[in-house]
Amino acid sequence: MANWLAKSEPDEFSLDDLAARGEAGEPWNGIRNYQARNHLRAMQPGDRVLIYHSACAEPAVMGEAEVISEPYPDPDALNPESRYFDPKSSADNPRWTVVKLAFRKRWPAPVPLKQIKQTPELAEMALLRQSRLSVSPVTDAQWAVLERLSNQSASR
Repeated sequence: MANWLAKSEPDEFSLDDLAARGEAGEPWNGIRNYQARNHLRAMQPGDRVLIYHSACAEPAVMGEAEVISEPYPDPDALNPESRYFDPKSSADNPRWTVVKLAFRKRWPAPVPLKQIKQTPELAEMALLRQSRLSVSPVTDAQWAVLERLSNQSASR
C-alpha cells in the first residue's frame, strides 16, 4: 500500500464534495502534468490519499480518501466538450490517466501549509519541494507526522 497527496481547489471540488459521492467515489480527472500523471499510473486500489485544499485562503491537508480503481485513461481527454480535452490524446495512445477516489474521513483539524513548512520532519515532502505538483507521494513517516499535527491541533 502506498500513500499519496492529491490537491484540489475547494471551490471546484472539495473534500466535502468527495464525501457526498459516497462509496461510488469520483474520478480524479483533469491532471495535465506528466509527473503527476505518472503518480496516478502508479496508484493501486487500497492506496491512501491525503486530500489537500489548494488555491484557497488557507491551503491545508483536510482528510483522507482511498484509491478504489485501477488507473485508466482519462475519458475527458477525448471529449471535445470537456475543459480537459487534449487534441493530442487518442484512444490508441491515451496521454492522461485517472483513478477513482472515495472519501474515507475528515481529519480532526486541517493541517495548514504554513504548519507543514514549519515542521522539520516534513522538510522533504514533495508538496514542499515541488509545490505545483498536483499528485505526489507521501511516506508513511510523513503521513504519521501530518496525522499527529491534526490530532494535536484538534485537542487544543
